[in-house]
Amino acid sequence: MAWSWRYETAEGRVLDDEALPGELFSSRGDAESWLGESWRDLVEAGADQVTLLEDDRVVYTMSLHEDD
Repeated sequence: MAWSWRYETAEGRVLDDEALPGELFSSRGDAESWLGESWRDLVEAGADQVTLLEDDRVVYTMSLHEDD
C-alpha cells in the first residue's frame, strides 16, 4: 500500500504542477504528519485542498485554508 496526496484547486481541479511534491508514504500516519508540516508551502504553491489517496482509492478531501 502506498499513500499519497493529490493537490487541487478549491473547485476540485487537480494541479499537475511539477513544483508540487510527489511524495509517497508507507502509512496514513506518515502522510498526515507530513501534511501537517507542509500545508503552508502547498498553499503558497497554489493548492487550495488536498485529497488523501491509498493507492488509487480516495480516502478523504480537505481544505488547506484555516478558515474553512
